[in-house]
Amino acid sequence: MSHYQYIIIGGGISGLYAAYLLEQRGISDYLLIEANDVLGGRLKSMPINEDEAFDLGATWFWPDEQTQLANVIHDFGLSTFEQYQMGEMLIERSPSRPPQRMQLHSPISKRIQGGMKALIDKLVSKLDQSHILLSHQVVELVQEGEHTKVHVKCLNHEIRVFSSQQILIAIPPRLAVSTIKFSPDLPEAFTDKWLNTATWMAPHAKYIAVYDHPFWRDQKLSGSAHSSVGPLAEIHDASSAEGSAALFGFIGLPAHARKTFTDEELSNHCRHQLVRLFGSQAATPQSEFIKDWAQDSLIATEDDQLPAMWHPYPPMKSPDTSIWQNRMIGISSEFSPNYSGYLAGAIEAATLGIQTLLS
Repeated sequence: MSHYQYIIIGGGISGLYAAYLLEQRGISDYLLIEANDVLGGRLKSMPINEDEAFDLGATWFWPDEQTQLANVIHDFGLSTFEQYQMGEMLIERSPSRPPQRMQLHSPISKRIQGGMKALIDKLVSKLDQSHILLSHQVVELVQEGEHTKVHVKCLNHEIRVFSSQQILIAIPPRLAVSTIKFSPDLPEAFTDKWLNTATWMAPHAKYIAVYDHPFWRDQKLSGSAHSSVGPLAEIHDASSAEGSAALFGFIGLPAHARKTFTDEELSNHCRHQLVRLFGSQAATPQSEFIKDWAQDSLIATEDDQLPAMWHPYPPMKSPDTSIWQNRMIGISSEFSPNYSGYLAGAIEAATLGIQTLLS
């Protein structure tokens, strides 16, 4: 059984950034365990060529407000560009009435050139790859004396066991207590708080249509739209900095309703809506992508099938009683005191978690 000073559960942005912070402090006695066969968590970009990728997960950041994240992106040497907002937005309230054009007033947001994949790739490039274990899912944590045994299920369903002094939980709290057995049990009130913390992005589905030209801009439209008709409830210009044109939208149908359609059927309905809003040129995208996060068992649970109405209030990151106190620390975005559920929250929560760990 291999022993590590620290084990990080989850290879999304918070887990990777925590590993980066450890290595920056000269600490190499850690293992990062990721259940998926790729890193990134809720950051998922769909590449269309060597330089361009479209985000199916988190997309934007707000540099004037989220300064820590903006500084990380800058320090990593990543190029950014402003979300396109020139022109009017469309408001669709009824299927029997044409959409209204309105002026768009939104705070300046930015995106990363090459998609959020560029941020993940940059972080991974700065880590010792031998400390990352993919396609291994943590299924049980057992507290024994001064150490925690970490039971991990492999692809072949065999169980491997590691040992650690400290556990950093970089997956959403609801997912953690739903998929990992804790022995002894966590305090009941603590478990309930983690269970009742919504996993941001988990209930949602995104659709992207890629075109050879941003034709909506020729109509003096920003590409943004809000619709009460659907199936897309919210639409934005997703065009890349390199020149590929695209529109993306959040599918407004709840998760249980989306399950009754194939991806092809959903794409057809979304495409027809884009034609209704932006004209006949929307009928022939070069490519289309759908990501339904509610169907991703490594992100969402049954409790995530209905969308949260607001970003989650951060729960306690470690029990204040029981043997688990300070033995496990939550560091996913949901634990951020200022940006819970946002990309910036993952950076903040990881930073605070490492500070707690080393103090």
